[in-house]
Amino acid sequence: MVELRDDDQALVDLGGIRKEISLALVSGVQLGDYVIVHVGYALGLIDPEEAQRTLDIFKQLEQAPQP
Repeated sequence: MVELRDDDQALVDLGGIRKEISLALVSGVQLGDYVIVHVGYALGLIDPEEAQRTLDIFKQLEQAPQP
């Protein structure tokens, strides 16, 4: 999360794309936390180690040869 906003809103960075999302479904979110996002809502927090593993997998998939 890169910015907390008023009214349970936040700005997240999704692979270089910044998007405003709702935090109405999660509590205790802080700047810098990783959240699982679906259709504009944060659904839950994810620990930094798990987030990094997931980001690493996405990076590997981007670099994989395409058929």
